[in-house]
Amino acid sequence: MSAPDHTLEERAGGTEPTVCITGGAGFIGSHLADALVATGRRVVVIDDLSSGKKENLPGEAELHVLDIRSSQAAELVRGLGPAVLIHHAAQMNLRRSVEEPLFDAEVNILGTLNLLEAARRGGLRQVLFASTGGAIYGDQEHFPATEDHPLRPLSPYGVAKLAVERYLFAYHRTYGLDVTCLRYANVYGERQSPHGEAGVVAIFLQRLLAGERPTINGDGLQTRDYVHVKDVVAANLAALGRSGFHTYNVGTGVESSVVEVYETLRGCVGSDLEARHGEAKPGEQRRSVIDPGLARRELGLAAPVLLTEGLDRTTTWFRERKWD
Repeated sequence: MSAPDHTLEERAGGTEPTVCITGGAGFIGSHLADALVATGRRVVVIDDLSSGKKENLPGEAELHVLDIRSSQAAELVRGLGPAVLIHHAAQMNLRRSVEEPLFDAEVNILGTLNLLEAARRGGLRQVLFASTGGAIYGDQEHFPATEDHPLRPLSPYGVAKLAVERYLFAYHRTYGLDVTCLRYANVYGERQSPHGEAGVVAIFLQRLLAGERPTINGDGLQTRDYVHVKDVVAANLAALGRSGFHTYNVGTGVESSVVEVYETLRGCVGSDLEARHGEAKPGEQRRSVIDPGLARRELGLAAPVLLTEGLDRTTTWFRERKWD
């Protein structure tokens, strides 16, 4: 494991630095807020609550309900002068990005730049960026994909994530910001919403627990790399204070088919419901899996949560939760 050249606490004069999490009331962001509050840091959250929920946040986190494209969000960030910006706020619907590429770019590129400009003027030292480990590589040439795999995104969403990575490299070189881009695989776990552009784990669990038959798109043999939210949080915490510019895959390196995920969840729930099969999604990637080896070596990450264990934990949480 390569240790940071200097910690954020050292650069902040021995005090715990302010961390700003955009999208912090959402699925992944709220888990990060929990973990950072537990370390004693001041955590400020920017979220428009379009998909996030206030109740996801720990009481110690400061929530500001703002759009990242707004001048109010920029003014807040500049005034805060956070040491770290953890950027998760995004237009996440891949299909909407295809239908409305201008909107996708407004949020995912211009919204990011709006905050970056304000933050660097306020004394920002580090950015942790939630990138994508599936959409950014496009149709893979080898499996699992390493960070040096050709970047050929097939959707405006993937293009926007790549554009932000490139902007962040420019900010690193021009303004001296420390940057870590974390390319997430398919994240699942507690607090994931089954609504909107949701993952299959949350959708399947909601249907199964309601006694309804889920629909699998196509034959269900398309594969993805499913990573538990606990491992995503661990990667972010390990990257705090890391000097320089870095890009890491955050996944498991294991391919699992949609059918395999469904059958495992059916066992967790204790259901005898067979899934129905619908039409395949046009243009859907057949295989997607990323190599997490670099992050494990350089950030000292533990082995990821096994899919069977993670799905069991997620099922337990969903049993206790009733969605609107």
